[in-house]
Amino acid sequence: MFGYQDYGYRDDRLGYAHSYLWPLIIGLLKGVDGPILDLGCGNGALVNALVKSGFDAYGVDASPTGIEIGKRHNPMRVHLHDVTLSTLPPALAGIAFSYVISTEVIEHLYEPRALLRFAKRVLRPGGCLIVSTPYHGYLKNVALASSGRLDAHFTVGWDGGHIKFFSRRTLTGMLEQEGFSVTNFAGAGRLLYLWKSMILKSFVVV
Repeated sequence: MFGYQDYGYRDDRLGYAHSYLWPLIIGLLKGVDGPILDLGCGNGALVNALVKSGFDAYGVDASPTGIEIGKRHNPMRVHLHDVTLSTLPPALAGIAFSYVISTEVIEHLYEPRALLRFAKRVLRPGGCLIVSTPYHGYLKNVALASSGRLDAHFTVGWDGGHIKFFSRRTLTGMLEQEGFSVTNFAGAGRLLYLWKSMILKSFVVV
């Protein structure tokens, strides 16, 4: 329903994108003392890193192979989740999360608003959503087109690829439409306005 297919995980390491997202995530989580949900946690590597950093973190993902790997480190903190984004797994259902994090997930979904609505349901009133996705802005698209790399960037040659391409404006607009107020934006990786990804912090409007 949401365009998901389990292509598997080979190890328990953080993904490449986390190498430039992690410093931003830690900065945006400064002072957080409530539970955090990693929505689309993959192999649980980010959950594991957050727990090691002292956060009360949990994760859900629809990948059986990812969750199997994640449970080796945190058997009570990462959980297999269906792709309908309807309800939390029973072990997490009673938690009112202070923060939801979703890194490099929303661009894979046919219905990206479903992720935002799910995050809003599981957050406490006034809770925070941090979402990252590959950055697409006017200057970056012009640079890609001018360099002749547009086809390579928007490749259709790999299964499980990106099906939504967000700019700062379109992701901010979608968050606002779903009842969030965006407070922080940062580009991550590469040069100014040619960022690999962007990360937005927003709060549930109460």
